[in-house]
Amino acid sequence: MIRVVIADDQPLVRLGLRVLIETEDDLDLVGEAEDGRAAVDIVRATRPDVVLLDIRMPVVDGLAALRTIVADPRLAATRIVIVTTFEVDEYVFEALRAGASGFVLKDTEPADLLRAIRVVAAGESLLSPTVTRLVIDTFARRPAVTAPDLSGLTVREREVMSLVGRGMSNDEIAARLVISPATARTHVSRVMVKLAARDRAQLAVLANQAGLV
Repeated sequence: MIRVVIADDQPLVRLGLRVLIETEDDLDLVGEAEDGRAAVDIVRATRPDVVLLDIRMPVVDGLAALRTIVADPRLAATRIVIVTTFEVDEYVFEALRAGASGFVLKDTEPADLLRAIRVVAAGESLLSPTVTRLVIDTFARRPAVTAPDLSGLTVREREVMSLVGRGMSNDEIAARLVISPATARTHVSRVMVKLAARDRAQLAVLANQAGLV
């Protein structure tokens, strides 16, 4: 079972998400919150696998709640999907840097939202091409930052990291490098361990910081 928490200040949005999740045999809704502070409290109490988090909420906003959850070592296994009205806005990049595993739009198709929950719960990132382009464009406009140390990576691992930074899935990486999806998955996992990346989304950010994209 994938344990899910919903955090959104709009009752109708929470209702829609609740009904959708409760229809699935492999999903278990363990909590709801209407503001960022309540979201943090519920996540700490229930330790879900996935949190659907609205970025704009009262009391404590979603970005602050995200940072608090990611900073808690007891919640290292919890993945956060940002639920937003607009795919590209000023919060997207900061949420990625803070540790969000992906984004979905509030008007996304139900099947796509369910897929997002399962993909993120499995340890993958959920970065659409638009969000990936935003990350690259944002880095291009920002002053230089200290690049991560890649000295411990092999040439192949750098290649894989570069493709993750472009938003490619394991299957796409496998096809590009002519290797099996399992081998691609192994390379990605090793790079994440070596760089202490929380998930693929954070690895994509590191790839951009390192100038691999």
